[in-house]
Amino acid sequence: MLRALLLTLSVVAIAHAELCKPDAQNAFKVRISIKTALGDNAYAWDANEEYLFKAMVAFAMRRYSSKSTTQISNVLLCNVTDRVSFWFVVTDSSKNVTTVPGSEVEAAIRMNRNRINNAFLLSDKTLQFLKITSTLSPPVEPPTPAWLIVFGVVLCLIVAGIVFLIVSGIQKHKKKNKKSTERENLEEKVEVTLENGIPCEALDLKAGHINGVFAADDERFTSL
Repeated sequence: MLRALLLTLSVVAIAHAELCKPDAQNAFKVRISIKTALGDNAYAWDANEEYLFKAMVAFAMRRYSSKSTTQISNVLLCNVTDRVSFWFVVTDSSKNVTTVPGSEVEAAIRMNRNRINNAFLLSDKTLQFLKITSTLSPPVEPPTPAWLIVFGVVLCLIVAGIVFLIVSGIQKHKKKNKKSTERENLEEKVEVTLENGIPCEALDLKAGHINGVFAADDERFTSL
């Protein structure tokens, strides 16, 4: 019984070794730069970190497909180096001797890239999936929609135009009234009266007024 169990385990190990190797079908290479990302706060890559990586990949696969039954044991790592780099594959949970298509693994990693990065305190530049393109950050949406900003600007311009027209109309009306008042005052100062249909200047009561007819008679009858 024990011999059969050992034989089964050895067969599985050989099969896993064939599935996870550099440039194998559906395999992905990962390169991690912990020292570059964290400097003096860098942590060591050990078996615990490998377990966390497997757990995050299994999480990504399960989250990508609600019907997925991927377990941590389905994520295989191989060719781990000290620098740190390694290859990984995800085996089919139903057969465990074949790998999940690379397109599905790539889609799952891309969908959960930020969660994976955050788990290791890294970024796309320091946690690199060499055959998986980096995901773009979602566009930052302003708290106020763009159309509302445009509407507000247009509304302000319309209100400003209406206010300008009202103020300019009031100013024109004041100027018109002022000119009319000045004209009336001028007409009062230069008053011309009509007497018997003939315009005459207003009589200056203080200085008096000499009638030209009587002035001529006075010159003819000058006293001796």
